[in-house]
Amino acid sequence: MELDRYLSRIGYVGPREPGQQALRQLHRAHLFSIPFENLSVIWGEPIVLDDVAHYWKIVESRRGGFCYEQNGLFAWALREMGYQVEILSAAVWSALNPPPGYGPDFSHMLLKVTLQDDWIVDVGFGDSFLNPLLLRPGLQQLEGSRAFRIDQVGPFYILMMRRFDGKWTERYRFTLEPRSVGAFSEMCQFHQTSPHSPFTQRRICSLARPDGRITLAGDDWIESQSDGMEVHRALEDEDEARQLLFEQFGINTPME
Repeated sequence: MELDRYLSRIGYVGPREPGQQALRQLHRAHLFSIPFENLSVIWGEPIVLDDVAHYWKIVESRRGGFCYEQNGLFAWALREMGYQVEILSAAVWSALNPPPGYGPDFSHMLLKVTLQDDWIVDVGFGDSFLNPLLLRPGLQQLEGSRAFRIDQVGPFYILMMRRFDGKWTERYRFTLEPRSVGAFSEMCQFHQTSPHSPFTQRRICSLARPDGRITLAGDDWIESQSDGMEVHRALEDEDEARQLLFEQFGINTPME
């Protein structure tokens, strides 16, 4: 794997010495360049927990991926640059569960980066924070009209997001126990095969922008603005879906 190729993929030209500002720039550059997508699941392409596979898919094939792929690749790149990185496991909150609550552990992968302080880093959760979050419970960290906060309840840390309407919602909870990549294998397989996985239900391809986000979700095209306004429209047909994937995300749809 070549670090220069990864940095070129995300358009990063900043300093390479580990530091808070460089970490912030890397985090944002990754999110603005690499889409969060589950197309491999929809297209029947197996996803394995392997850094080389993630590199070739995301960097050389110019694709995106979900949390295990994106945060796995980001962890590798940060370590290559001299950062101290630990992999953490999270359980994702869902209001759709009967009743609402947290899913299983290892359903999400995130990272902790240690500089003078500890930072939570996550480039694989879709619509979430753009800047690394200082791991300081109770601190509100603003991003435009949204805010994020990490609460602590016993051994758990809970990521909270203040939405555009001012309401705080839970996103996921995690502990600071370092995890190995292999510990995520069962949930990685679950997300690819289970009818209860959100990733087997419909295609998703979404990319952050400085002024919002663009998303292909099933047969809908969504343009989100940084103030919370969204424009939805239904796609005309699969030809338009293929065109959007190529023109907006640089992704070629495989031939049937």
